[in-house]
Amino acid sequence: MKLEVLKSKIHKAVVTQADLNYEGSLGIDQDIMDKVGLLPYEKILVSNLNNGQRLETYVIPSERGSRSFLLNGSAARLGAVGDRIIIMNFAYFDAEDIKKGHKPTVAVLNEVNEIELLK
Repeated sequence: MKLEVLKSKIHKAVVTQADLNYEGSLGIDQDIMDKVGLLPYEKILVSNLNNGQRLETYVIPSERGSRSFLLNGSAARLGAVGDRIIIMNFAYFDAEDIKKGHKPTVAVLNEVNEIELLK
């Protein structure tokens, strides 16, 4: 049996830009994507800590080293620059692999989107 479980999470990222006129998605610094194992166009769930909004979208890579998190398209209506967000990514795993100790990759960011903790 396959179960959908948390694969990776970016905790407390700060939104650096919100662009209503972009076609959609969440832009994430490619370096941070690499650290947690996110690939371009993967589906994500985003939770806004400031207003409680949640949205599903996909990831697009932003410039390496920029520490940017860009809410694009309709997602820009659900958050503002400076908001803290949690980005979650899920994948299907065999139940046996989960029982053997699957752990998601989690990056906790500080107020300038630097990784403070990676586990």
